[in-house]
Amino acid sequence: MTKQWEERQVSLGGAIIGAFATLAIGIFVGLNWNTFASNFLPYLGFKGHTKNDWSSLDEVYDTLATYYDGELDKSVLLDGAKKGMVESLGDAYTVYMNREEAREYQDALHGNVGAGIGVEMALRDGYVRILRTLPDNPAGKAGVKAGDIIYKINDELVYDKGSEYIASKLQGEAGTKVKLTVMRGNEEKTFELVREAINNVSAYVDYDSTTAIITVTRFDNDTGTLIQKIVNEEFEKKGIKKVILDLRSNGGGYVSAAKDLLSLWIDNENILIQKSKNDREEIMKSNRGQAKLANMETIVLVNGGTASASEIVAGALKDYDKATILGEQTFGKGVVQTLLDLSNGATLKTTTARWYTPKGSSINGEGITPDVEVERTYEDINLSRDPQMDAAKKYHK
Repeated sequence: MTKQWEERQVSLGGAIIGAFATLAIGIFVGLNWNTFASNFLPYLGFKGHTKNDWSSLDEVYDTLATYYDGELDKSVLLDGAKKGMVESLGDAYTVYMNREEAREYQDALHGNVGAGIGVEMALRDGYVRILRTLPDNPAGKAGVKAGDIIYKINDELVYDKGSEYIASKLQGEAGTKVKLTVMRGNEEKTFELVREAINNVSAYVDYDSTTAIITVTRFDNDTGTLIQKIVNEEFEKKGIKKVILDLRSNGGGYVSAAKDLLSLWIDNENILIQKSKNDREEIMKSNRGQAKLANMETIVLVNGGTASASEIVAGALKDYDKATILGEQTFGKGVVQTLLDLSNGATLKTTTARWYTPKGSSINGEGITPDVEVERTYEDINLSRDPQMDAAKKYHK
């Protein structure tokens, strides 16, 4: 009987301690719920939620409704408030998009731009500039040149807008007109252009004797597998001995596609270290058994427009000494964006992590320094000169 009582006493004591511990944890979580929710719930697949006081926003609306001499569209005002909230973060890569903007963004990401004027552009020196005009497309035929700053579209000032906004204004129905005004040095030039259907593939391969030139303009979902297929079916037949991977002006895209491309050179190794909130770390490895180019002499061409996923590729190939990086300093975008679906078809593209090369180097704000520096000026581009490609063809380790 004594032994039985002792066992029960120990069990009861443990239950009491357990109850107090549970109560303490409950009180702690209750008092710190906002912190707990924002830090841990996302890892469990839940959205964090905090109770906020939006009375000051209501005050602005009520004041407008009382005094503004005009019509108020609540949906437009609400969209504006959402955009303003996101823009106040000061992160150029975190963007709120309404239903229409989200659809246009997805189309552009997949190269489904419909009709446009045929230019590649990116932010340079604080302005969105033309990087190059696509062959046999309206902009190039009209005289738009690399280096031009996009100043106005249909007389609307857009020089202080982002590239996504500008792209949406340049796209439209085939056969419709768009007026583009650019700044070339101190000179303002205006072009009346007619939009045409644009053939905008994400990657293609050319051959120069036994050198294969792989050009990747963006990382679409199937870009890596597309190149893998070409390598498997054509390279051995053509006796390829050298590869030039052209990532110039490639602004990125899907990291999964960059992984598939890297797997041609790197077999089942770390290619990306990703660190998110609270130093949570994830490591991405390349695929196993696909490294057909592991011992192939490879030159990677980069410039100031090489960013994000394309920097992941260049950085990993450099860290593993699988390629020589040639060209100019890359853009330096070492942050990861995630597309989060919101109500009414809206999307939030937000920075969720920072990435590092396999050796732990961060390129955010700095970029990747080429092993061999070769400049290509806007004048070179406009005169169809390519000293970087010429140097890559001649280069041997």
